[in-house]
Amino acid sequence: MHDARYLKYDAALDFAERQTAALVEQSPDYFPIYTVNGRWRHPGELWTDWTGGFLAGLLWSFARRKNDPGWRARAEHYSKLLEHRKSDRNVHDLGFIFLNSYRPWFELTGDAKLRDVIVEAGRTLALRFMERGQYLRSFVAPESLFIDIMMNVPLIFWTARETGDKDLERIALAHCRTTRDTIVRPDGSTAHEGIFDLETGKFLRQTTHQGLAADSAWARGLAWSMYGYSQVYALTGSDEMLAVAERNADYWITHLPRDHVPYWDFKADLTKPLPWGPQKDTSAGAIAASALLDLELQTKDDDRAVIYRQTAEAMLDALVEPEYLANQTPGWQGILKHGVYHTAKDLGVDESVMWGEFFFVEALLKAEGRRKGMISAK
Repeated sequence: MHDARYLKYDAALDFAERQTAALVEQSPDYFPIYTVNGRWRHPGELWTDWTGGFLAGLLWSFARRKNDPGWRARAEHYSKLLEHRKSDRNVHDLGFIFLNSYRPWFELTGDAKLRDVIVEAGRTLALRFMERGQYLRSFVAPESLFIDIMMNVPLIFWTARETGDKDLERIALAHCRTTRDTIVRPDGSTAHEGIFDLETGKFLRQTTHQGLAADSAWARGLAWSMYGYSQVYALTGSDEMLAVAERNADYWITHLPRDHVPYWDFKADLTKPLPWGPQKDTSAGAIAASALLDLELQTKDDDRAVIYRQTAEAMLDALVEPEYLANQTPGWQGILKHGVYHTAKDLGVDESVMWGEFFFVEALLKAEGRRKGMISAK
């Protein structure tokens, strides 16, 4: 069973490389977000430009997988195309962009110029901090906090660690605690957005842009939270951050459907027609699988570690089958089918989405790396 599993994982990675090579050859210097009818180029709305780091990150993943200079040259090129975003104050997504592009490049080379790009991006992101309320504001409005920002705040922690800037560390920790106390619920589920009073900083209410409802459990948002708090724990060693990630994981695992691929919202009405009913979101599953493989190594509870690994593998086992992997779908340009971008806006619903591609490949590489480590230890 285990050998068959990893043969499938390896074949899925080979397929992912072919699909990504075709993308960069057919559409050079293009950063897609989601497909329409399985094709990356289309006139559809972006909503916000936040996903360039995922394509660059895919290229870095493939460069590291086989120490391939061709993939590395592509990764460096696509990363350079993103450098100007280091001073972009219009988005809250600079962590997505630079942690997946410039960070692996810097880790490989130690080049101080690359470090400086990441540091500037981290300082730019920190400018979104609202002292009244103690949170990083979303791109939507000053009073808005998104759960997605938990995946970006590690950029500020990284910058604080590299520079010794204690104020950056204060900002990052405050944001994590505010998010935990306002839009992460006691049962581990999460709201998409929190709204604050700008004059007093008082938290007012939970709401959503991409979930089913203010009080529902948007699957990708929960995955962002679980992964984000896990990353923060990795950077800080703070047990209070690990506790949030584990609470998120508990909700995920106990509410995951029997086939181990989440619906776009854990409270979706499965009796309704698509997309509001039983629409799957493979991208949320890929993010969560990658997060759980990290949490397996981070948790101090051996029983949890086993459950985290088993759940991650069960999700990946499902995602490498033809129902979700596009390897038997002629003409489909993405890697993972049945992803979701924005249900309410009807953007990228039941399509491939670039973050789904990135985290799917990342999770498979983590799983393979873990297996190789276990084999070498025997």
